[in-house]
Amino acid sequence: MSRPRSARRSGANVAAHLKPELVVEPSGYERARDLPKLLPLWEWELATPSEAEHARLLARLRRALRAERRRGLSGHWTYDLARHAQLLRAYRAEVAACLRRRASKAPPHCR
Repeated sequence: MSRPRSARRSGANVAAHLKPELVVEPSGYERARDLPKLLPLWEWELATPSEAEHARLLARLRRALRAERRRGLSGHWTYDLARHAQLLRAYRAEVAACLRRRASKAPPHCR
C-alpha cells in the first residue's frame, strides 16, 4: 500500500534527509555521456545551473527508476537489469552532486 501524499517527500527536499558523508558518488559516471542514454533529455537539460532544475532532473530519474523497478517486479519482458543498475548509479551520483552543491552554498558557520 502506498503512503498518503502528505507523507511523501517533495522533489525539492530529495537529498535533505541524507547525510553528505554517507553518500558515495559512484565512480565512472559522467553526466554528459550517461544521462542521454538513460533519459530522453535535451542538451540544455544536462546543464543544471539552478537547484530547481537539479531537483527536476532528480525527479525524472526517480520516475524512471520506479518504472524500471515496476517492470522487474512484474516480470515484464522489457525489463533490463543493466539499465536498472545504470539508473541507480546515475541517481546516486546526482544526489551526491546535489548535496555538494548545497554544502558549497551554505555559509561556513552552518557546515
